[in-house]
Amino acid sequence: MTAMAPSRTEPDLSYLLDHTGHVLRTRMAAALDEIGLTARMHCVLVHALEEERTQAQLAELGDMDKTTMVVTVDALEKAGLAERRPSSTDRRARIIAVTDKGAALAVESTRIVDEVHAGALASLPPTDREALLRTLRLLTEDALAIPSESPRPARRARQ
Repeated sequence: MTAMAPSRTEPDLSYLLDHTGHVLRTRMAAALDEIGLTARMHCVLVHALEEERTQAQLAELGDMDKTTMVVTVDALEKAGLAERRPSSTDRRARIIAVTDKGAALAVESTRIVDEVHAGALASLPPTDREALLRTLRLLTEDALAIPSESPRPARRARQ
């Protein structure tokens, strides 16, 4: 005799968020690949253009570990899109400076990101779109703002 699976009392929020996040990441990766960028490269370019930031600050904003950040900045430097420079405010620190070529590509990549996001939301009526975005913002600012500490941390989805 087989055991019966317990019946669910709540929707599987983990699956819904993981699946939609995965599909959105794959669409974003494909769209940005057309201009030779990854989502991480886009993130670094955009945040480095906002203000003078160190590699560590950009890694935190982009939720990247040190190794991933180094590889990303190396790729941006190799492509002539960014460079490591001394900070203008702290001579001990080095910042990531976006080149003119990188700034132009950041404008294009931002347009692409906005199109992917708009496409993902296009099937929803405007009021549902607004409600979804408002609700996700509330979750990320409150109930799901900070990951829980655990002796066995959850693996992040591959990006």
